[in-house]
Amino acid sequence: MKNAAIIERSMQHVWHPCTQMKRHESLPLVPIARAEGVWLYDYEGRRYLDGVSSWWVNLFGHGHPHIKAALVAQLDQLDHVMLAGFTHEPVVKLSEKLGQLTGLGHAFYASDGASATEIALKMSAHYWRNTGRPEKCRFVGLAGGYHGETVGALAVTDIALFREAYAPLVRLAAIVPSPDARAAQPGESAADTATRAADALEVWLQQHHASTAALIIEPLVQCAAGMAMHDASYLRRARALCSRYDVHLVVDEIATGFGRTGTMFAHQQAGIRPDFICLSKGLTGGTLPLSAVLTTDTVYRAFYDDDTARGFLHSHSYTGNPLACRAALATLELFEQQDVLARNETLARTLTAAFAPLTAHARIKNARQLGMIWAWDVATDLPDFPSRFHQHAMAHGVLLRPIGNTIYAMPPYVMNEETAQHLARGALAALNATLADTPESTDGRR
Repeated sequence: MKNAAIIERSMQHVWHPCTQMKRHESLPLVPIARAEGVWLYDYEGRRYLDGVSSWWVNLFGHGHPHIKAALVAQLDQLDHVMLAGFTHEPVVKLSEKLGQLTGLGHAFYASDGASATEIALKMSAHYWRNTGRPEKCRFVGLAGGYHGETVGALAVTDIALFREAYAPLVRLAAIVPSPDARAAQPGESAADTATRAADALEVWLQQHHASTAALIIEPLVQCAAGMAMHDASYLRRARALCSRYDVHLVVDEIATGFGRTGTMFAHQQAGIRPDFICLSKGLTGGTLPLSAVLTTDTVYRAFYDDDTARGFLHSHSYTGNPLACRAALATLELFEQQDVLARNETLARTLTAAFAPLTAHARIKNARQLGMIWAWDVATDLPDFPSRFHQHAMAHGVLLRPIGNTIYAMPPYVMNEETAQHLARGALAALNATLADTPESTDGRR
């Protein structure tokens, strides 16, 4: 069988990401032969609905004809050229377009989200050095924040599992309370929780602003923290505090950008402008690796000098790759051609209705939704809940990967009523099957 052969070869030669490889002795890898729309197909013809957009990157389904055509056309013209000393039309057009969308300019490119985080942090600290304030070289982030797994990004990532093994290599940032609405005390609203967290941030900045280069935030949704959602008022307070204390505000829109929260970028719901924005994942519609950091004219001008050492001396061999940039342009064209944000409002209502039985399940708490993101916390003590749920979901033809005890869905924007129902039925069936694996009953009794 082709599936078994691919699995064996992969286990022998491929080191898979974010994975304890030994677990695949009992939980086999799933070989994927092809993908189309919302579906992934293995070599034996089984299909799985991609309910997490292949790690949150796929916006318009796999193999979208508009993006494919753009890539083929670009491949006939220019596959790659280094961006040091050269330029090309796709990177110019993409930079212009991203500038229009964000209100920021001077796009700097890399290939992944963690690299974008590192670029923003380095730019911020280097800016303060270039402006005569080298002591402003530390960073602050939110509890539960995730910004990538390279050494610099780990400094502002507050997830111990990713960070502890590399602690001797990491210069840890300070951590302030998260505005996670699930932390609301009795009688509090999400806005009240955001206010408490913002008050704590204010106290911290009062004491440490002189040595702080930047605050980094995942706006509205801290995805790796279990889709922790917060009120937009926190972002407004954070922007005001950063301005008052002369600290850069970095918004990590790597996962929340490009319509995931209902607006093109999550921070726009707060009506603010950051000093840096980090973009990746959906930027190319899930076709090629690309990330970008955009910043202000003020930051850019601090590097513009005759002295080479004052320049931003950071590079990647594939910086601004023409194929990736053309895929990103095609993705942004789809937003314009199809009025995607308005269409997603209707689609979100369809999915929310389909998920209603899951939301009403006796073991579900803190059900929440923002834009095209849904999340449900599950009351269970099952230690391997994520793995068990994932296996049961796959058995029902659905790709879902819980974060801890949080089930979430972040599907592509091309769902319809039929696929919405398939996703919702699969999620509910997987939950019931997982809970049936334990002495705990599905109605909450033991």
